[in-house]
Amino acid sequence: MDLIQKIERGERLGFDEALGLYDLDLDILGTLASAIRTEKFGKKSYFNINRHINPTNICADICKFCAYSASRKNPNPYAMSHEEMLQIAKSSYANGAKEVHIVSAHNPDVGLDWYMGGFRKIKDALPDIHIKALTAAEVDFLARQYDRSYDEIIDMMIANGVDSMPGGGAEIFDEEVRDYLCKGKVSSASWLEIHQKWHERGRQSNATMLFGHIESKAHRIDHMLRLRDLQDITGGFNAFIPLVYQKENNFLRVENFPTAHEILKTYAISRIVLDNIPHIKAYWVTSSINLALIAQEYGCDDLDGTIEKESIQSAAGASSANGMKIDEFVGLIKNAGFVPVERDSLYNELKVW
Repeated sequence: MDLIQKIERGERLGFDEALGLYDLDLDILGTLASAIRTEKFGKKSYFNINRHINPTNICADICKFCAYSASRKNPNPYAMSHEEMLQIAKSSYANGAKEVHIVSAHNPDVGLDWYMGGFRKIKDALPDIHIKALTAAEVDFLARQYDRSYDEIIDMMIANGVDSMPGGGAEIFDEEVRDYLCKGKVSSASWLEIHQKWHERGRQSNATMLFGHIESKAHRIDHMLRLRDLQDITGGFNAFIPLVYQKENNFLRVENFPTAHEILKTYAISRIVLDNIPHIKAYWVTSSINLALIAQEYGCDDLDGTIEKESIQSAAGASSANGMKIDEFVGLIKNAGFVPVERDSLYNELKVW
């Protein structure tokens, strides 16, 4: 088949060709994606020792897929103090964490200094720890809430110790789908603009795609190609993270939840289509650790990290509330036939386990 030969020659796919990948057999897709993965990274599977901190669940937005924000589905609002954030970071750092991943709801009550001051407090106390914080959706919210430009918010992030940006808030870029899922949240164009501005400052970020809800396969491909186009310009994305929609405790009624077959196809297609984004992450929090381990055979070379504690996905049913022990994590990767490589947040190799 011409499409398979084109992939084997390393040629870039257009929209229709990329969409046509979903018609291929899963084993064929796995073979193609695995060959690309092996050429780039061999049998290495990357992870980091990290801690997720979610400082508030009080949110100005109402996203139908969210089970984390305080609502009638989750009637327990909270906002941490800076000291609480710092103590969590210190405890995790003492346990070996190299990164804190700080993502919150869009809290209109705490003030801009609450967001920025939390980062500064952690960085002043722990200068060696990598702070990955503020999704593009949070940047957009803060800019609108406090009448600041994206540039001003981004410069504040850097000044207060933020090292890289997570990829959240991308959801699906198609605006019609987005309007239904998360009306009022950052637009797709603004999400891409914010990451471009971040990259233009010499900083790196990740990119996500939330799939398995009401989107079509064409929407997924459109999403990937928009990311590929920006990566051609900036080269600032480290990893692409296809996030599997979590169906519990939210307001989005999805009856046809994706099968493991569909999820693995999407991972493999991501590896084939995104020829200019180095890493494809099987985020075990949303896919389950078992499927993430299998995804290593379908183009994925990164499994995220030990996490230690996670509140957003676990609120919607993911088995990630208490993270995973490092020995268990390493053992699972080895048993799957891959080489566990501990990395830092920017994919510098720290230790081969």
